[in-house]
Amino acid sequence: MLSLQQYNDPNDSSDSDHETGDYTTHLKPVTDKNEYGSTKSLRCVNLAPVVATKDDVDTIQHIDPATKEVKYNPKFEQLFAPEIGPSNPYKTEQQKAHKNMATGFAEPAHVNNFQFELQRRTFTSYGYAIDPTAGETSLEGEKYVGDVTAAVESKGLSVFEASKARPGDKRKKVKNTDPSDIDGYLGPWGKYADEKTTLKPSEEEQEKLDEIIAKRSKKGKQVEEKPVDEKTTLHIKDPYDYQGRSFLHIPQDVGVNLKSDEPPEKCYIPKKNIHTWSGHTKGVSAIRWFPKSAHLIMSCSMDCKIKIWEVYNDRRCIRTYAGHKQAVRDICFGNDGTQFLSCGYDRYCKLWDTETGECISRFTSKKVPYCIKFHPEEDKQHLFVAGTSDKKIVCWDIRSGEIIQEYDRHLGAVNSITFVDQNRRFVSTSDDKSLRVWEWDIPVDFKYIADPTMHSMPSVTLSHNGKWLACQSMDNRVVIFNVLSRFKFMRKKIFKGHMVAGYACSVDFSPDMSYLISGDADGKLFVWDWKTTKLYSKFKAHDDVCIGCLWHPHETSKVATCGWDGLIKYWD
Repeated sequence: MLSLQQYNDPNDSSDSDHETGDYTTHLKPVTDKNEYGSTKSLRCVNLAPVVATKDDVDTIQHIDPATKEVKYNPKFEQLFAPEIGPSNPYKTEQQKAHKNMATGFAEPAHVNNFQFELQRRTFTSYGYAIDPTAGETSLEGEKYVGDVTAAVESKGLSVFEASKARPGDKRKKVKNTDPSDIDGYLGPWGKYADEKTTLKPSEEEQEKLDEIIAKRSKKGKQVEEKPVDEKTTLHIKDPYDYQGRSFLHIPQDVGVNLKSDEPPEKCYIPKKNIHTWSGHTKGVSAIRWFPKSAHLIMSCSMDCKIKIWEVYNDRRCIRTYAGHKQAVRDICFGNDGTQFLSCGYDRYCKLWDTETGECISRFTSKKVPYCIKFHPEEDKQHLFVAGTSDKKIVCWDIRSGEIIQEYDRHLGAVNSITFVDQNRRFVSTSDDKSLRVWEWDIPVDFKYIADPTMHSMPSVTLSHNGKWLACQSMDNRVVIFNVLSRFKFMRKKIFKGHMVAGYACSVDFSPDMSYLISGDADGKLFVWDWKTTKLYSKFKAHDDVCIGCLWHPHETSKVATCGWDGLIKYWD
């Protein structure tokens, strides 16, 4: 600082010195008197004065109003401090107002739940309610919201007060509360004064009641329906040939060995109709080959009759069996073909002699049998099973005429019964969309196959080699189950293309296992390749539903079909 004071420019004059001295006054040390003798008090300027900071004045750490979560323990002053910062100039007074809900600030009010509900219902019913504004204490000063004129007219009655008293609302009771009166003490069990304990209907009411009771008694009475007298008609001149053999004898002059156990080596697709058997007046419901030889075919129909026809030579109708009151549903031959079973909608199962046409015995469980099967074993030919409409499979003994076993696990009417696994087990299908497998004579199913994607399967056929079950599914598919590998569903073996929904069209295999055939609802016959599941052929077989089809077990390409047009057709 002293060197700056002593610094002088040589060019400067004395005048300039004087002026310079004036300018550098602030650089000189401060004394009470300067060189001019005047007393001047110079103030020192503090460049960094002590200032009270914001933290010294306002010790509260403010919390942003938008904060949802505080991660420390704030004090009361912090939580309830006023908001700081500039106010939004664009907000209206209404927007600036403090809110605790979307429409404004709702003050907590303590209202009795009953009172609130009373006013709400009154407002809903009559259009007015007491004004809930706080501060209205006197009853005279009560105000109404809503329809005030209606409130004044009805004197502000609520829904509970507005209803008029009805007779019987407040009934008088006979009272005797004196416990010392042992016989007459009533306590809380006293009757009403006007109570009538025995009421008799008036004459008009009695007449109506009598009518209703008469109708019910008529409905309830199940008159024991007597079975129809069985009749049979032979349509050929002589039941025996010149050697005394009946029509059950297997012919040997037809060019095919009908006694062989071997199936034909190669089968072919049938193409043309070679014969039509007509004789039924209504739709045919099922056809069955004569066991082993298939030289005869039996049909049952909705005209309540069963007929047996020749397959070879003249192809005549041999015999008609009439013994059912209503449509015949199913038929089944015994192992040797000398007897057969039939079941119909008249709730009867009947055992017939094939040759003479005599009805040997009748069985009924008072329920409609939908399917019927003899036990295939030779030593159990006296037993047969029938699937009924009351969800049961019933086993009858022909000798005693009694039910010896009931398989009662299905949840719907039983549609089909098929013996598998060397006749030790049988498979049943039902309207409950399931397939159950049973051990013979054990009334608990050991396998239950059901799936949400499965449909009802009213017709089931076992393949000739006993390996496969073909089931006609109600979603217009034929599905296959493998009998030998625990009834595995074969996902890749599905046969489609036909339309059978709602009809129990039967399925059959060709004897050499190369084709699968099925009828359909339009009267067509479908032929698929067994290995590839391709549709090989389809042709119109009947004018109505083609309900049954059977491939001849000894012929290469002969198929019998039956339909609801009352015809049985033979194709080659």
